[in-house]
Amino acid sequence: MNRLRNPLGDPDFRSVRGNGCYYVDKTPHLRRMIDQGKYYFLSRPRRFGKSMLISTLEALFGSEKSLFEGLAIYDYWDWSASNPVVRLSFSVNYTKPGQVESDSRSQIRDLEREYGLDSSLAELEDGPARLRSLLKNLHRKTGQQVVVLVDEYDAPILDAIEDPELAKQNRDFLRGFYKVIKDSYKHVRFVFVTGISMFSNVSLFSGLNNLHDISLDPEFATICGYTEDDLDTVFTPELEGLDRNEIREWYNGYNWLGKEKVYNPYDLLSLFRLRRYEAHWFTTGAPTFLYQVMKQRGFTPLDVENLTVQRDFVSTFEVDDISAEALMFQAGYLTITSEERIGSRTQFTLDYPNMEVREHLNEGFLMHVSQEPGQVSVQRLEMCEKLIANDFGGFAEKLRAIFHKIPHQWYDSSDVARYEAWYAAILFTCFRAQSFKVSAEESSSHGRSDLVVEHGEQAFVFELKVTDSEDGQEQVASDAIKQIRSRGYAEAYRGTAEVIHLVGIAFSREKRNLAAVKVEQIEQGHSGQ
Repeated sequence: MNRLRNPLGDPDFRSVRGNGCYYVDKTPHLRRMIDQGKYYFLSRPRRFGKSMLISTLEALFGSEKSLFEGLAIYDYWDWSASNPVVRLSFSVNYTKPGQVESDSRSQIRDLEREYGLDSSLAELEDGPARLRSLLKNLHRKTGQQVVVLVDEYDAPILDAIEDPELAKQNRDFLRGFYKVIKDSYKHVRFVFVTGISMFSNVSLFSGLNNLHDISLDPEFATICGYTEDDLDTVFTPELEGLDRNEIREWYNGYNWLGKEKVYNPYDLLSLFRLRRYEAHWFTTGAPTFLYQVMKQRGFTPLDVENLTVQRDFVSTFEVDDISAEALMFQAGYLTITSEERIGSRTQFTLDYPNMEVREHLNEGFLMHVSQEPGQVSVQRLEMCEKLIANDFGGFAEKLRAIFHKIPHQWYDSSDVARYEAWYAAILFTCFRAQSFKVSAEESSSHGRSDLVVEHGEQAFVFELKVTDSEDGQEQVASDAIKQIRSRGYAEAYRGTAEVIHLVGIAFSREKRNLAAVKVEQIEQGHSGQ
């Protein structure tokens, strides 16, 4: 079967269609948008196809008919007239004052030249005033209303997010900029704004509060990304020699309230080109700022387990009030796994979309909190190997080495429960980064175990304790095992694991490290030391 060209890294619709590349037809979504309304906003993670949508709309309203032959919208579009298109992309690195203003003026100046407009009278106008003139004059000159397409609308804010004052200045400029679009409604036919984050109407879009946000609209859940059907119908030649289940485990799983999950396009196109299962998308943008926010909020990968939030909580983003959960969801590190209506409110359960994100986000967090990331990475791997080999002495040694590399500032708390939670979080993160099946706070009829790791025919049930005393640490670890037994934490695994290990761990608050490990084994219904 003949293979088409791989469009990896090419976000231009004209180029993809003109050069014989694979293309997943998203025009049914575009037709629906245009038929149903005028002002739209879409949030999706980076490298998810937003720029391709913008480019497709630009060609569609420009009536570039030949590019759409064979696509769903071809027979439904009036190709006899075209609309002028104002396409703005905020793709510069906006880390200095005044950059967003100068870049917006530069883009508008280029558009004026492209359409042959006299810009001499507008040279001294600021960005919003210049945009107002452009929309009005384009409408007058062409006799057709203008289409406004804005890509990466939030880049000027996100680029400066670690400088709150500059981020607010950029936000305030953009607020006035977008207000012009609403005020120019007589000159505008269609507006489509895309970005990563979901800034609230109050903070950014108060001037354009008639935007219809389709980010969590089930009708448009697959407007970006590839579905299973796309793999079967568009990419069939590329699937030869690849394990479909492995593709699904690595890259599928994103959901924005639709009936089906979607793949990240960048991951699949990278896989088809390189023929290797790797973290293609994740490694294109290290989420350092996310790790910093997690640290500031005391939020760890352990908190992702069984994470439920109100709908409004994931669909807002503020410069001076950033939640780790909203940031992780909007940036593509979490996705919606279920939705539940409780009274008048909607609640979402969030989780990692796939193995790529789950494994590498946990590993990245562990590297971020450690003083010697390279050594910790090796020690984590060796610790996991020691555990499954039942070398519990070696397991304890490697775990001590990992905690030795984590700065003491992470432990500054007078709350013993916070200490226990932090130790559990690091241990949990080590296992998650190794793609072990690990559960946190698994329920039994008498309570919850701290951690359970399942690997092959073995299950490891962990109970963690923090002790202030340097005496009796072995006994504290033994007492942890007694708690596992007395509360039946291991009972749920008797039918699924041939060997169950009860692991009691005592941590020293004074030394900020592992103090003692005790292990008992249950095998085929019998117990032993």
